[in-house]
Amino acid sequence: MSSKPITTHAPARYTATAKLLHWILALALIAAIGIGLYMVSLSFSPQRLKLYNWHKWLGVSILALSLLRLGWRLANRPPALPAAMAAKMPAWQHKAHHGTHHALYALFFLVPLLGWAYSSAAGFPIVFLGLVQLPDWVPVSPALAETIKPLHQWSAYALAGLIVLHIAAALKHQLIDRDGLLLRMLPERRG
Repeated sequence: MSSKPITTHAPARYTATAKLLHWILALALIAAIGIGLYMVSLSFSPQRLKLYNWHKWLGVSILALSLLRLGWRLANRPPALPAAMAAKMPAWQHKAHHGTHHALYALFFLVPLLGWAYSSAAGFPIVFLGLVQLPDWVPVSPALAETIKPLHQWSAYALAGLIVLHIAAALKHQLIDRDGLLLRMLPERRG
């Protein structure tokens, strides 16, 4: 581990709204992926059906949160990397940084939309929170459902992999580089 001191001047931070949307979306994604992995291992039962509904509700919530987050990000540019930090990063890290964020945003939308399409094609409408039935946006078709199902599954695995990569990069910056980059997305300490 590096013995360099942690940077004394903190990099520019994200807005409180951006931080809140980031962490709520992160928790929803972890829950949806965890439930998704667990529910498919269960045999047909009331518990499995309940978890499928929770998974769908999380998917719809993730889609809505992603729209809010993207809208916020377009209206409020994120803080740039500090110049000294950006200068130390190799070109491949800059490309990985931007590529990972673009891929994450794409999958924030793609995974729940594929799940919704699969649910529609399989003939199982989404009734959000058991109260509001969402429209089916593809026709009921067992053949189409079987085509969409692996697309939803593999895009979810890709999203999970990118989340792990994102967390690993944040921890690398905090624990190895000790550059304070992670502080940009954490709540500010008062006092």
